Amino acid sequence: MTFERFNLNEKTIQALDKLGYTEPTDVQKEAILPILKGRDVLIKSQTGSGKTASFGIPIIDKTDWDIRTPQTIVLTPTRELALQVRDELSNIGRYHRLNVQAVYGKDSFKLQKRDLSQRTHIVVATPGRLYDHLTQDTIDVSKVKTLVIDEADEMLSMGFIEQIEDILSFMPERIQVILLSATFPEEIKKLSDEVLRGPIEINVVSTNNVGNRIIQESYRTTSEEKLALLHEVLIVKNPDHGIIFANTKEAVNNIEAYLSEFGVNIRKLHGDMDQKDRTQTIHDFKTGKFRFLVATDVASRGLDIHDVSIIINYDTPHHLETYTHRIGRTARLDKEGLAVSLLDDDDAYWIGSNGISEVYEITAMKKPSESLVEARQELFLKKQNRKQKPRETQEAVFKEDIMKLHIRGGKNNKIRPGDIVGVITSISGITFEDIGVIQVLEDSTYVDIHNGKGNTVLKYLQNHPIKGKQRRVGKAYNDVIR
Repeated sequence: MTFERFNLNEKTIQALDKLGYTEPTDVQKEAILPILKGRDVLIKSQTGSGKTASFGIPIIDKTDWDIRTPQTIVLTPTRELALQVRDELSNIGRYHRLNVQAVYGKDSFKLQKRDLSQRTHIVVATPGRLYDHLTQDTIDVSKVKTLVIDEADEMLSMGFIEQIEDILSFMPERIQVILLSATFPEEIKKLSDEVLRGPIEINVVSTNNVGNRIIQESYRTTSEEKLALLHEVLIVKNPDHGIIFANTKEAVNNIEAYLSEFGVNIRKLHGDMDQKDRTQTIHDFKTGKFRFLVATDVASRGLDIHDVSIIINYDTPHHLETYTHRIGRTARLDKEGLAVSLLDDDDAYWIGSNGISEVYEITAMKKPSESLVEARQELFLKKQNRKQKPRETQEAVFKEDIMKLHIRGGKNNKIRPGDIVGVITSISGITFEDIGVIQVLEDSTYVDIHNGKGNTVLKYLQNHPIKGKQRRVGKAYNDVIR
């Protein structure tokens, strides 16, 4: 089966081809048509199953470019997941020239207000920050047709369910609602009964279950020897890259400091870090700037990074669902992976009491011998010091067709999107269809040029005035625009 069977717009198909989406996953086969038809949908599906695209593809396909205000709101529990979903929807909608904005806490409300005042087709948001925008009337939801509640079970555990109900009170009547959840406790069932009307229920039971594709191992240790064992396991396994999960920010800091002293190519990620630093860290890990990421569970949802060789649970999570989401960072889609748990007495208690050992088959391993660690240490250090082959982000596949330009000048220079459109369409051979998303900031403007015409537009703008004045124009290389 291919995506053509859904009668999708050719621009959607073009983006899917570029992204390497050759055929729909099980959840996409079930979800795309009902969502295209406007039905409410309830989706239960495992992590790494392609569920973001299962709602993203049909939402993108039916979005009207001419409407200036949001037509879809996607709610996510964390900032990291909001950014992940924004990026995936932006890529699927790349040839539709859609503007997808992410709004979340601990980020400038003023800048988000500015971004939302421009043409915005889809908003991906955490509940708290979206509610702030709704109550302060800085987002227009009058044209919203679809609301997506992603990872509803995580929303429940973080206490967002009541806020979601408040958000729904701001929405137009009779909107389409799509609810996704890995598990369905009673509170989620109650929410779905309240907000969904005659939903299509999709429960994808994969024959290729993620647990069957991950080799899971454990090592017994003491809390005092845990850091040393972590280092030894990394040396012996010598993976290309991996994610280490700890339960506290203090543990994350200690792990990064300890392993860095031994030459391990590692960085940290936790909630106390500045959002800009967190975003940059995730981007650098995705593109191969460093080999190991040590993180709290703030990163276990929303991190869609291909080919993660190993997941290490430095601390055992207290909930089965958290363990499932952690190890799901490896074995994305149909790939295989390795998950290792380091168990002191507390960890052994939790892995036995929270259902992990009942659901998953975890092989108890012997601690690596000193001779084995010593024999493999040199090879491990050579890999740590060797530069990785750069890994391209999904956005990079569009670089042949789409060029983002930076223009020195913005709102403070009274530049409007219409001014940019006017000067670009005056170029011979360039039409409105060649112009993508335009973002006019205070002192800068960014514009996407489609159909491989970026160099033509760049050369012209470097030699012709915009709004009566010559501006500095160049290629934009920064993914995070603010």
